[in-house]
Amino acid sequence: MWKAIGFIWVLFTVIQVNAQNNGSEKLKVYIDCRVGCDFNYFKSEINIVDFVVDRTSADAHVLLTGQTVGNGGVQYQMNFYGQNNYQNYIDTLVFATLPNATASDVRKIILRYLMLGFSPLIAKTPYAANVKMVMKEESSKTRPPYEGDAHDKWNFWVFRVGASGQLNADRVYKNSVISSDFSANRTTNKLKVEFYVNGDLRNSIYSYTNGNSTTEYEVKNTDYRFYHNLVKSFSDHWSYGYQTSYSNSTFDNYKRKVFFSPAIEYNVYNYKEVNNRFFVLRYGIDVNYNNYYDTTIYYKIKETLYGQRLSAAITLNKKWGTFNGGFYYRNYFHDWALNTLGVSANADVRIGGGLSFFVHVNGSMVNNQINLVKGAVTEQEVLTRKRQLASNFNYYSSFGLAFRFGSILNNFVNPRFDGYAGF
Repeated sequence: MWKAIGFIWVLFTVIQVNAQNNGSEKLKVYIDCRVGCDFNYFKSEINIVDFVVDRTSADAHVLLTGQTVGNGGVQYQMNFYGQNNYQNYIDTLVFATLPNATASDVRKIILRYLMLGFSPLIAKTPYAANVKMVMKEESSKTRPPYEGDAHDKWNFWVFRVGASGQLNADRVYKNSVISSDFSANRTTNKLKVEFYVNGDLRNSIYSYTNGNSTTEYEVKNTDYRFYHNLVKSFSDHWSYGYQTSYSNSTFDNYKRKVFFSPAIEYNVYNYKEVNNRFFVLRYGIDVNYNNYYDTTIYYKIKETLYGQRLSAAITLNKKWGTFNGGFYYRNYFHDWALNTLGVSANADVRIGGGLSFFVHVNGSMVNNQINLVKGAVTEQEVLTRKRQLASNFNYYSSFGLAFRFGSILNNFVNPRFDGYAGF
């Protein structure tokens, strides 16, 4: 009997060890995507690795970030961090997509670079014997969509024109919005130039029923804006430039608003590290010429004001999570009590194992609403937000904890019943 029990125990131990070895043959990878990824596609196309949902159990932690480039495309950065038996492995791949690349094009390009990044690690696993590599260059007639020409006939200028409309209604409310915009920009490593024009026409109708009579209250708001920005870099940390705009807004009581602001910016880190970390300090002075529709609470119908702006912003993309935050301060020189101060912070932190914490906070103290219309506000104007109302603060916050436990593997793709409305 004891021999039989001993034999069964030895057999169970051998099976367990073999199962563990078989399970550990595949490279375990954790993809930390900060730009939106089609994970189902990755799992369908790569079956010689195990995709895990717990970063601490992964052999490779892949951090994928992206930044918009001058032509409207995206430059991606893929950081590979080896873990467990691969702790000494670190690699970085950088690639870009064209602005007209479809979602299908983008996911294929990301997949291509995932495969390239995984290759040195897979080569160290037993699955390397099953891998077939093709080392052929693609035909010049079918080059990948992310490769660009050294010579650009547009001289790096990118143009965009658009128009849109919205319409929604129910029995007591109707709302319509017509919008249009045009932009032109040119971006290089040394110079960034932007032009932007947009306009909106908003029309809302509110119906009130009292007995047998129905009253309609109509709210119309129009606004348009021309914006221009020029930034020149003169080192890996310093840049200077200006912003200027001309705008109109019935909601904000601006018949004409002319704004001009030269500024200087310092990046604590090198601008080339923008995908991983970004910490900038910016200071500028501004000139404002305002012509109002109605007399303001300061008895002005038009005025010229001078002021200053100071801001700081930081972004960190790390293995432990993401953090971005900052603050801004602005005041007018003729009366420093007319100022505004705002702060914001967004964090998504993996505390350990399956536990993570997120927080989103932003708010501001507002003491510079010089454009408010003089006189009392009617109840209808408050309810329909026909014009801007006085407020010395605003804020928003959300936060929470999330904990995941159970299986760490996530290799299966099952799209059944995905995307059904009403469930």
